[in-house]
Amino acid sequence: MATTSKTQVFVWHGVDKQGRKTRGELSAGSSALVKAHLRKQGIAAKNVKKKPKPLFSNRKPIKPADIAIFTRQMATMLKAGVPLVQSFDIVAEGVENPTMQELVIDIKNEVASGGGFAPACAKHPKYFDELFCSLIASGEQSGTLEVMLDRVATYKEKTEALKAKIKKALTYPIAVLVVAAIVTSILLIKVVPQFAITFESFGSDLPAFTKLVVSMSEWMQANWYILLGIFVVAGFSFKTAREKSKPFSDGVDKVMLKIPVVGDIVFNSVIARFSRTLATTFGAGVPLVDALNSVAGAAGNAVYTKAILQIRDDVTTGQTLYSSIKFTNLFPSMLLQMVSIGEESGSLDDMLDKVATHFEEAVDNAVDTLTALLEPFIMSILGVLVGGLMIAMYLPIFMLGSAM
Repeated sequence: MATTSKTQVFVWHGVDKQGRKTRGELSAGSSALVKAHLRKQGIAAKNVKKKPKPLFSNRKPIKPADIAIFTRQMATMLKAGVPLVQSFDIVAEGVENPTMQELVIDIKNEVASGGGFAPACAKHPKYFDELFCSLIASGEQSGTLEVMLDRVATYKEKTEALKAKIKKALTYPIAVLVVAAIVTSILLIKVVPQFAITFESFGSDLPAFTKLVVSMSEWMQANWYILLGIFVVAGFSFKTAREKSKPFSDGVDKVMLKIPVVGDIVFNSVIARFSRTLATTFGAGVPLVDALNSVAGAAGNAVYTKAILQIRDDVTTGQTLYSSIKFTNLFPSMLLQMVSIGEESGSLDDMLDKVATHFEEAVDNAVDTLTALLEPFIMSILGVLVGGLMIAMYLPIFMLGSAM
């Protein structure tokens, strides 16, 4: 099977039909393809070389949402009867992210050279996981690529929507607390010292609360960089340990499930992801054991990844999916009942799809509830921090006024 090299940008210099010097840039798999393309335009290429990469790259990263949009656009094009290679060209022209555009063109070149869509995607595992590639391969083999792309696009859209809801639940309180910490630090380092200078001229004893705040201010002025360093090192260490240490990462996943309110959101999202992924893969004709492999990789929580792998092993030995799931004692009764009905009626993918929708809505409602509960709580924290500092600073002034 023929292959092409990865698409690169080439800078060329040449002479057109009128003998005028001309230059430009062109994306292609090799310099030979650039020269061939220029010959078709009547340009004699004198010099073709790779465009040097800038020292500091400002290329936009490709996000999972970009892959979801790409999949949906490809499904739409194929459903409209547009040929596959031409669909890539149309999609690439409408992509604003240059990095994503290069990826689409690279896949198009692979397909145009005789390779399949799934193998072309498999060459970019950073953006297309095993689940994506296996479903596309299934669609190519069965001649239903547009149907499979539509199914994958729906799966990606639902998954990204679920991630966005969870991110919303966690980002808002963290952002507000970070702002509160910054405001408090500025007050202690910059504002309180100005009041302390004024208090020195009073020549009288300060209230205990004011003395405490002044002492905190003096400590912050002398050690703020140490405190900042501790937070930076702690954050970096946590992130590194989560990525490099499996026991630590698994422990974090267990703790996340036990945190009040947040644990419910994580639990519902895992069940929704389990149901959605299994419904998509099983409905696409993927064997149940292989589908459970994909589900385990997409679970997003070590506790459930381990449980799903156990379910896969039990199913391999001949047990029903219902009994295998029930044995773990980790899944809700609603899921168990729907799986049982689906296995008996032969509509397992439909039942799982309904479960996924239910738990996705549960995540949405839980996020809204958490936000509603946190808003007054966070405002109270801000009021106590900022208001407490202001009271501590003005208390000596009020006491001095009442003594006169």
